[in-house]
Amino acid sequence: MSVPIVLVGGLAATAAERIADELADAGTAVVHHDLCRVTEGVVRRRLRHRGEDSWTVLELGHGCVSCTLREDLLPLVEQLSGRADVSRIVLHLDPRVEPEPICWALDRSRVQAVVTAVDHETWLDDATGDEAMYERGLGGSADDERTVAQVAVGQAEFADVLVLTGPAGRLDAVFRRLAPTALRVPLGGTEWLSGLPANARRGRPDSAHGPLLRGQPPLDREDGFELLLFSERRPFHPERFHACIDVLLDGVVRTRGRVWLASRPDVALWLESAGGGLQVGHAGPWLAAIDDWDGIDDDRRAMAALNWDPYYGDRGQEIVVLTDGADHAEITATLRGALVTDAELAAGLSTWDSYRDPFLFPDREDELR
Repeated sequence: MSVPIVLVGGLAATAAERIADELADAGTAVVHHDLCRVTEGVVRRRLRHRGEDSWTVLELGHGCVSCTLREDLLPLVEQLSGRADVSRIVLHLDPRVEPEPICWALDRSRVQAVVTAVDHETWLDDATGDEAMYERGLGGSADDERTVAQVAVGQAEFADVLVLTGPAGRLDAVFRRLAPTALRVPLGGTEWLSGLPANARRGRPDSAHGPLLRGQPPLDREDGFELLLFSERRPFHPERFHACIDVLLDGVVRTRGRVWLASRPDVALWLESAGGGLQVGHAGPWLAAIDDWDGIDDDRRAMAALNWDPYYGDRGQEIVVLTDGADHAEITATLRGALVTDAELAAGLSTWDSYRDPFLFPDREDELR
């Protein structure tokens, strides 16, 4: 039987350490990589098991989180998994680490739970700000451009259990929309580990072409938080869309979605924002753009079939925005204003190919956020 793995992390580092301590029973091996000096190529690894507590200094060829994962964490997990005296592995993550890429690298069937420690007093400010991780001394590599908001939101959104350091207050409303399948529990005790719901994520990432709403989050407004769903079939004009994306930042906790640009008829883009940080990247081809569907998972085929349009195929805009005070009417009107007009739609692909696409030039700061 595979040894189960529990990931414990979060920006609330002291609380995360306490959770890891509480999980450290006789058969549990607790692994922690201290990444304070990772950009210098130095990582301190702590291993606790059956009363033993050892530190090892690792010197990496290139200082980054991914190197630590590849060169030490994964081999160590396999080594511990082969030991008869190890019945569970707890990965106590450094606060700068997000759990999703760790779960990608692990055998996800072994992930028992992902636990995120949340500071009830600071999380919302972190999740809606624009401070860079390196400004807080938490850069994961020399070129880490993540914001604190992106990390705070990513850690919470991917969790099966959110452990709060104090009264939830407004956080209860935001987490019911951001991470609706996650348990929300107070700090102290680990009884929640045996009470995860059947639809717990357990390390499984979302597909870029899957449903954007996980579980059954409430769609009404509560304590200022509300979900906005933007769905349209026609493409965005690339320049107008680039000019309007700031509307997805102010008063917004989280944006996630698939985007179709007129200048890119074959490729879906994935848009993601948290607080003052926003990223746009490739999400692979639209099914309408490929002839061979071998290897396409059944869920995506089914979803495409339900929404297939004779002209557009599966192309379209699907964006979910979790707001905290932003005007939904303004966001919707702004995004609709970036769609191609009737005249532009009638002009077709030959004209769309000539549109200047500011997302094509990542080396130009004025052309790509």
